Amino acid sequence: MATLAPRVIPCLWFADSAEEAARHYVSIFPNSRLGAITRYGKEGFEFHGRPEGSVMTVDFELDGQPYTALNGGPLFTFSEAISFQVMCDGQAEVDHFWDRLTEGGEEHPCGWLKDRFGLSWQVVPKEWLEMAKDSGSEGFKRAMQAMFPMKKLDVAALRRAYAGEG
Repeated sequence: MATLAPRVIPCLWFADSAEEAARHYVSIFPNSRLGAITRYGKEGFEFHGRPEGSVMTVDFELDGQPYTALNGGPLFTFSEAISFQVMCDGQAEVDHFWDRLTEGGEEHPCGWLKDRFGLSWQVVPKEWLEMAKDSGSEGFKRAMQAMFPMKKLDVAALRRAYAGEG
């Protein structure tokens, strides 16, 4: 039986660090791999202006989800309007993904970060999603209040706030 390719594959536009970024991301996530790398040729130089033989695209997978990284030049950059959420099983995973993704990047409030390539991520414990299902409760309000000053999310502190402990 033939495997069907996903219908939607995010394409990430980098100025010139597509391969470096793909290798970095693949080193962080389990069940990940690099795929095909395409290179610019002489054809279309008047449009793309990229050196012949330089990396054009890199196909890669993060935890089984396919992506394409494109070296398209500095015309477009990432913004916080798009981010990737990393759902984590507990504090150890939050720590792992937070620590690796912030290498050379920036920490932001409420579990948000920008990696060294300028891409925004949210590192979120799955337990937070369970708390959010009860968004009208006093427990969730306390957990939200506890979360606002945090950068990397502290699962135990969120849990305590939700339960009304301290």
